[in-house]
Amino acid sequence: MTNPPNKDPEKPACLRVESLVFERWFIPVFEPINFQIEAGETLLIRGANGSGKTTLLRLLAGFLEPSEGKIFLPGQALAWLGHKLGIKDALSVRENLQFLARLYNTQATEALITDTITQLGLMRVADQDAGSLSAGQKKRCAFGTLLFQPDAIWLLDEPYSSLDKQGMDIVDRLLKQHQQRNGITVLATHGVLAPAQLEVRELIIEGFQDDYYAESLA
Repeated sequence: MTNPPNKDPEKPACLRVESLVFERWFIPVFEPINFQIEAGETLLIRGANGSGKTTLLRLLAGFLEPSEGKIFLPGQALAWLGHKLGIKDALSVRENLQFLARLYNTQATEALITDTITQLGLMRVADQDAGSLSAGQKKRCAFGTLLFQPDAIWLLDEPYSSLDKQGMDIVDRLLKQHQQRNGITVLATHGVLAPAQLEVRELIIEGFQDDYYAESLA
């Protein structure tokens, strides 16, 4: 495992993790994790399938409780976007975004919704039922969840999956805008599906669950 170095040790971290461990059936999923992320930084979590990338994100989001270690959050809201997008198939793109805006206490003005649709590159299908969209178009629509939470810490699980080049560029642009607002993003990915247009720090997770199982069966 490699932990990203601190850019400025004098600047207090906004999000800090110390000796974090999560166990399944009393077996650690990954080695103890330590890192800290400051305002305006993006942390890219890499690792093999099953190494614990999604588990780490779910721990940060509060969906899971750590077996050991501590997570220090700066008091900001947390915005989660995972594989379940939360998009209602019976509603149009516009109606879904209106619902999401209201859900996050944002006034769903026509100007705001139109601007959001434009940012997401969905003008052509704005009034189309979400159930008829491609997987990539649905994914773009779900990013409205983040745009309506600009001050939150963004936690993203495989945000580039199902997206074409245009969709990936849109995600990069949104992440860069979040950085420029001093926002924090933690995202998990694998392979070549990673930010291409912004500076990131990397955390490589080395899971060792398989080794433990092999020893227990020996």
